[in-house]
Amino acid sequence: MARYSRLQVYNAIHEIGVVPVFYNADLDNVKSIVKACSAGGIRVLEFTNRGDHAWEVFTELEKWARVEVPDAILGAGSVLEAATAAMYINSGANFIVGPVTNAEVARTCNRRKISYTPGCGTASEVSYAEELGCEIIKVFPGSGAGGPGFVKDLLGPMPWSSIMPTGGVSTSRESLEGWFNAGVTAVGMGSGLVSSDIVSSKDWAALEQRSKDVVSLIKEIKAGK
Repeated sequence: MARYSRLQVYNAIHEIGVVPVFYNADLDNVKSIVKACSAGGIRVLEFTNRGDHAWEVFTELEKWARVEVPDAILGAGSVLEAATAAMYINSGANFIVGPVTNAEVARTCNRRKISYTPGCGTASEVSYAEELGCEIIKVFPGSGAGGPGFVKDLLGPMPWSSIMPTGGVSTSRESLEGWFNAGVTAVGMGSGLVSSDIVSSKDWAALEQRSKDVVSLIKEIKAGK
């Protein structure tokens, strides 16, 4: 069962402003990723359902995090159908993210009071996801959907929408200013944050520092808006 309510997940995403998106088949690596990002101030993390037996890795990660990093809010991403969502929810996922919008996934999450952030690429898709009860909407792929300009245009007639782009987001000031000045609630960040060189070298101190830098930069940008 999820350790954090939907409201706690939403509030944490709003406050921190960034969600790391990562996958690795090695349990020790994903433990280190979670520990480093959490120490750097990023408590909400999305483990993607991309490899064989990914849910088994997530299950062991979540069991470990309950004891070792209890403040971490772990969720599952790249979820396409309700059966997979249910599997991760039963393994302790606090939220579900998908590259597309699936009504059955939304209903499954709603039954269990779990946050569902679906992927959308048009205003109609965003509106439909909100109709299904989704609070934070993932614009994916962020750059392919139109980048910050798309978000700004969308929020003109739909200012109540909470948008989190993934894809096309980097750790640079220019990138983050573009997105947050356009009005996003948060950003999802994959290899720009949890980069392959850090994982291969196991330089977890560098990941912790990068996390701190990103969190600090986002706070600065938000304060200047």
